[in-house]
Amino acid sequence: MSQKVRVRFAPSPTGPLHIGGVRTALFNYLFAKKHGGDFILRIEDTDQTRYVEGAENYIVEAMEWLNIPFDESPSKPGNCGPYRQSERKEVYRKYADQLIESGHAYYAFDSGEQLDAQRKEYEAAGKTFIYNWHNRLSLDNSLNISAEETQRRIEAGDNYVIRFKSPQGETLHLKDIIRGGIQIDTNILDDKVLFKSDGMPTYHLANIVDDHLMDISHVIRGEEWLPSMALHILLYRSLGWEAPKFAHLPLIMKPVGKGKLSKRDGDKMGFPVFPLEWKTADGDVFAGYREDGYLPEAVVNMLAFLGWNPGTEQEIFSLDQLVTAFELERVNKSGAKFDPDKTKWFQNQYLQEMDNSALALEFSKYLKNHQPEALRNAQDGIPLDLEKITSLIKERANFVSDLWEQGSFFFEAPTSYNEKAAGKAFKEGTVELLKKVVEKLQSVDDFKAANISEVVKGWITSNEIGFGKVMMPLRLSLVGEMKGPDVFDIIEILGKDSSISRIEKAIKFIG
Repeated sequence: MSQKVRVRFAPSPTGPLHIGGVRTALFNYLFAKKHGGDFILRIEDTDQTRYVEGAENYIVEAMEWLNIPFDESPSKPGNCGPYRQSERKEVYRKYADQLIESGHAYYAFDSGEQLDAQRKEYEAAGKTFIYNWHNRLSLDNSLNISAEETQRRIEAGDNYVIRFKSPQGETLHLKDIIRGGIQIDTNILDDKVLFKSDGMPTYHLANIVDDHLMDISHVIRGEEWLPSMALHILLYRSLGWEAPKFAHLPLIMKPVGKGKLSKRDGDKMGFPVFPLEWKTADGDVFAGYREDGYLPEAVVNMLAFLGWNPGTEQEIFSLDQLVTAFELERVNKSGAKFDPDKTKWFQNQYLQEMDNSALALEFSKYLKNHQPEALRNAQDGIPLDLEKITSLIKERANFVSDLWEQGSFFFEAPTSYNEKAAGKAFKEGTVELLKKVVEKLQSVDDFKAANISEVVKGWITSNEIGFGKVMMPLRLSLVGEMKGPDVFDIIEILGKDSSISRIEKAIKFIG
């Protein structure tokens, strides 16, 4: 590519960032880094009526959590700022005036009431109202009145907008990197509003001007903007600028049924559709992947496979590997169905591969936040080896919170015993066997799992005792349920005193 690749992620701060937006940001980032280019954050806040406090910070925080850094942004400006459209207001008027002067745009004074009346008139005749070449010469705009009258009305404070004058009788031949060639009949295009009476541009004008001034080489955005592509190409042409290359990403679809993935789908099926938790001004709380315990690497890997595939069987990719493998041409045209179970599969794969020391640190944070009393009780007794505990129990875990579910018995002695398991394990003769186990544990000096196992199993074997008669009640005494890793690993971690105390408690329970 001769021109340096520069792409932008341009969200509107109107609420929390949907994972569809996150995927758009990710694909822009991957493409930019693949080609040694720049990834820019631009905040498109021209519609101040929809601005939501905290939404911009949410966008930035989400990208930081996902480790998808921007090369330029409002907080990391380059040479193309400002990076908020609300701070570029004066820039857009210049180009709106240029379009007026070149005859590619015009002033329209039609009121909302007038346009509503036109729509009703068309509907009564079974037609659809479109403001364009077929009726604009009969509507209230500068195409039908003199330049002097137009200026007089503007100076008098009449409300107006600036509309693009879409061409008549032309076939546009457009190219999309993902979708290929597209033909558009300009006769079906309406004369979109480019500039509003409040002095702010609409999305269409601001988007084109900013992309040009920021040297954007490729526009990679969601499929919902595909219908705007013709207008944007025409705007570039009308302003005498070279248009960037376009690529429109497929929608992320519902897990079941038809349609685009929505917040309601997540609420119904119990999975997040936002990267981070979002609290509304009304007190509603929407789940986020971060707060639900997902690893950012797993979320990124999952999103990459929504609409793209590498053409191989490989599914686990680091961010660097995704950069190397990513090609826009391998993005699907059709919508990508969201699969919550596959998302959990990615999470499981990353948790299992996580370094035990790093996982132990995350588990420690979880305990401090959610089980502080259990952590204090354990620390008051013996200092538990969290790294070893996590290495023993992570196999059955998808989330850090699952480590507590799988290994809470390391921190809290059982207060009861699973009734069904107790019925099978605690039988006549069990008390004597458990007392003998206590005796054997007391005899072990180097209290390591291998040594404990050798002593206890040696005693069982030499006395020809069925292993189940000893091992089942022993595990139940220590854990309270028939779960957990190797029982001798449990005993080593708990230590001699704590292990014996639990066994003696079970002996009393059996009576």
